[in-house]
Amino acid sequence: MVKNRALPVRGDDDWWTGDVAVALIGLAALLAWESAGLDLVLTRAYGSAVGFAWRDAWITRTLLHDGGRALAWGVLALLALDAQQMQLPGPPRRERWFWVGVMLMCLLLVPTIKRLTSSSCPWDLAEFGGAAVYVPHWLLGVRDGGPGHCFPSGHAVTAFAFFAPYFAWRAYRPRLARRWLIGVLLVGVAFAWAQLARGAHFASHSAWSAWLCWALCTAAARWRARTPAIVSA
Repeated sequence: MVKNRALPVRGDDDWWTGDVAVALIGLAALLAWESAGLDLVLTRAYGSAVGFAWRDAWITRTLLHDGGRALAWGVLALLALDAQQMQLPGPPRRERWFWVGVMLMCLLLVPTIKRLTSSSCPWDLAEFGGAAVYVPHWLLGVRDGGPGHCFPSGHAVTAFAFFAPYFAWRAYRPRLARRWLIGVLLVGVAFAWAQLARGAHFASHSAWSAWLCWALCTAAARWRARTPAIVSA
């Protein structure tokens, strides 16, 4: 157990403007992508009238989908263990647990939204061998004739929920936090590509999951900065 925790080098308020700027830029990029109709353009590079050749490939299904899910739960368990035993100098115990809680909130938020939406997956569309018609997912309440419940990407959130440790550690170990963030982004892009290639999700489905996780972490960091006593012990 670490007896002397690292002192923060910057306060959470110092990042607020940057965090919000990233969220706004990301939102603008997503809206531009949606308005340009690029989801179908990109998906057609992987799918055809007979389906998706990468749907059951080892790298996309076994490694990046099934293996990625197992990796996420393993990392979450390690972060919970670190929150309890504090192996590295850094945030206090309550703050580490706070951000573990934020990760769990991300892992619950996206699947909850997914259950409420009517957008079907690419492999359900008639263009790719299914029966549904393409309907942009922002047209709320408009059914596409398919099973729905595909937006946003539940698999991508198993990577992007781990934005939370970046927010937890950046005030104490900035270099470590930046490396963690880069790693999360790389893994998230790999997971998003796998689901795109399989026909399980459009690219925007994964991008919206990333945006939701970032926005939730930004809101949590702001709330934490306003109520430091709750997580400072």
